[in-house]
Amino acid sequence: MLKTAARTAIALGSNMGNSPAILEGALEALAQTSGITIEARSSWYCTKAVGPTQPDYLNGCAILSVQMSPQALLTHLLVIEQEFGRVRQEHWGPRTLDLDLLLYDDLILHQPNLQIPHPRMVERAFVLVPLAEIAADWIEPESQRAIQDLLLKIDTSDVHLL
Repeated sequence: MLKTAARTAIALGSNMGNSPAILEGALEALAQTSGITIEARSSWYCTKAVGPTQPDYLNGCAILSVQMSPQALLTHLLVIEQEFGRVRQEHWGPRTLDLDLLLYDDLILHQPNLQIPHPRMVERAFVLVPLAEIAADWIEPESQRAIQDLLLKIDTSDVHLL
């Protein structure tokens, strides 16, 4: 565990099963984890799926204070996904739960299994809309732009408040 807490942002998504209950359950699992405190959470948004034909998603974001390394946090997020029945079969396919590590303080990290900031977050309205709700002023470290400014550059017409 780290001695000082890092401010992190994660995205949550689901389009299989009881998505509202799954997403709330994932937040509860995070809240019960030693070394993780939920600082803020967005509303839930209904969004069109990216990738193959599939049901719409329920998406949101959360700001966490974590006392663990980025790699340890990623590992924990993957464990929670599995606990909620996540099976990785098809790239960008439907899923019971998707947890993505978006930001970790102002860290820029490029490792084979973990890239921070998340490599596609600035292109995705289903990430930026809920993230702007709870962290509009957070500066994305690669572009050096605030989340609210990044949001102005993308089409948000397929993202609707639940």
